[in-house]
Amino acid sequence: MPAKGKHRRPRSPRFTRSIAVAGTGGAALALPLMGATGAHAATPTAAVSGKVSAAPVAAKQGAAEKSGTKTYAVRAGDSLSKIADEQSVTGGWKKLYSDNRSAIGGDPTLIHPGLKLTIGAKSASSAATQSSTATKPATGVKSATAKTPASKTTTATRAADTTTGAGYTLPVDGATIGTAYKTAGSMWSSGYHTGVDFVVPTGTTIKAVAAGTVVSAGWGGAYGNEVVVRHADGQYSQYAHMSQLSVSTGQSVAEGRQLGLSGATGNVTGPHLHFEIRTTPSYGSDVDPVAYLRAHGVVVG
Repeated sequence: MPAKGKHRRPRSPRFTRSIAVAGTGGAALALPLMGATGAHAATPTAAVSGKVSAAPVAAKQGAAEKSGTKTYAVRAGDSLSKIADEQSVTGGWKKLYSDNRSAIGGDPTLIHPGLKLTIGAKSASSAATQSSTATKPATGVKSATAKTPASKTTTATRAADTTTGAGYTLPVDGATIGTAYKTAGSMWSSGYHTGVDFVVPTGTTIKAVAAGTVVSAGWGGAYGNEVVVRHADGQYSQYAHMSQLSVSTGQSVAEGRQLGLSGATGNVTGPHLHFEIRTTPSYGSDVDPVAYLRAHGVVVG
């Protein structure tokens, strides 16, 4: 209660301020890993001493291991399709590209040896959806006690929309036929066109028309980059002028398996797929490729 009469000016109490300065050691560097809650929960003793529990770091390492993510270093001869198949990436090369687009860039075919790719990462939208579902279940709906295992996308299922169910498919989707088989002309050493041309832009996926074994994959002179596959019926399919190869000699492939990407390598006037069916792996043993595909239930043109 204030004194009556004269007003006295209260004297400010003296006190000494002291500031504890934490060192720039492990604590300062570890605080971001702990998150906001962990930082406020730290005791003064821990802040001054510079010591912090290793538990948050270990917990994050354990979470990364449980998530199944890992890093893959691209090797010579790799393609996203090949890596996705070998590493059993659910969602195939498109998922692998989506998860690593910032590292790869705008062209999924331009990967180089040494490039580090993350395998098994979940997209931000998928993770957000799962988090929302787990923390905020719908009213009146009981939470599930068991998870339904996610279906694993394979090369065969990716090609299911274009396969016939009889083990054969078109080598490219949505293509029109350009130069037909047996078209006569002096530009060909045999005097006629030994295959059929599918008009597609550079970068179109080229698929094996049936299961088989790659007998050659590489530069084929006038054919540019080519792949030849031997099938169970003893016939051979050839895919030429490709911009990129996704398989190697001796590799087994399934129907619809990506062999590479279309292009305009070799002697060409524009991008397309030159496709042949042969009785041997060599030039000059050609048969009508359209008739062959139709005989196996594939709708062509």
